[in-house]
Amino acid sequence: MMEARKYGVSVPVIYDVNLENGIITMEYLKGKRIKDILNDLSEEERARICKKIGESIAKFHNNDIIHGDITTSNMILLDDKVHFIDFGLGEKNTEVEAKGVDLHVLMEAIESTHSKYSNCFDYVLEGYKKELKGNANLVIRKIEEIVKRGRYR
Repeated sequence: MMEARKYGVSVPVIYDVNLENGIITMEYLKGKRIKDILNDLSEEERARICKKIGESIAKFHNNDIIHGDITTSNMILLDDKVHFIDFGLGEKNTEVEAKGVDLHVLMEAIESTHSKYSNCFDYVLEGYKKELKGNANLVIRKIEEIVKRGRYR
């Protein structure tokens, strides 16, 4: 999380880490989960928020940070910023496969939780392409490959 913050992604501030007792003390974000508000937004606002999500994911991936559980339940909108939470499955990984899986998880979450607005993932990819420093098409092709594998459908 601290590394994600360093690269410009909004995450809660970590105040203390107690390794002995396994306790992390962090900022409480008094915002709204994206999951709870996305369906009620205007199309224009939904597109704007989803593009911000894609830009933030690209910042993760530009720095080989894999969130591991990117869903709209793990994002909080506060002060017009999308904050990412729950890095329990996070890792550092340079592989296109890991980045594709990261985005594929979000694609599936949007299709199931926000099925009326599955075009939201297109907006996410638009923001992702804008911010990613590498070749976004490699990651997008990887997502398509993951879908074709049949493990997920």
